[in-house]
Amino acid sequence: MKPLNTPSSHQNQLNQSDLQAHVVNRVHACVQLASRSLSVDLALPTITFNQRGKIAGCARLQTNELRFNPVLLADNYQAFIDEVVPHEVSHLVAYALYGRVKPHGKEWQAIMRQVFGLNGHTYHKMDVTKVSGKRFTYQCLCGDIELSIRRHNKVLRQQQQYICRQCHKVLSFKQPTSV
Repeated sequence: MKPLNTPSSHQNQLNQSDLQAHVVNRVHACVQLASRSLSVDLALPTITFNQRGKIAGCARLQTNELRFNPVLLADNYQAFIDEVVPHEVSHLVAYALYGRVKPHGKEWQAIMRQVFGLNGHTYHKMDVTKVSGKRFTYQCLCGDIELSIRRHNKVLRQQQQYICRQCHKVLSFKQPTSV
């Protein structure tokens, strides 16, 4: 599907509110295209830019809401316009047409292909360095294993133990060595 109303060379000069406005316009265009293509009346979703972490976008099916990651948007504008927005809109369309189905199942794939002319991918390939959280090193008999801050905090609060998938030993925190 050809991008609609996208900035070209001046895209680097756009501020966050401009980028978000383009995404909102793209969502509206995608919903209108899906409505026309599938002969259904689809409601425009609520759109927010509060998605965190490594996720580019998220469709909240029951509330008809789309959430986008503003950090990844700033660095990957064209990918959002070309892929992320149609991907997330397709989730809402699949839910509106078929109810609860597999997130990237045959219904979603058909919408991606037939409406937007895209082969749907489950995961993006964006650089997530800026949004990657702090990692903590744990160890087992096999060597070092990195855990996220969320998992590390669960270990500290004694809510969870993690076991190596290979040696099946409980992971232990490796204290950082000071130089």
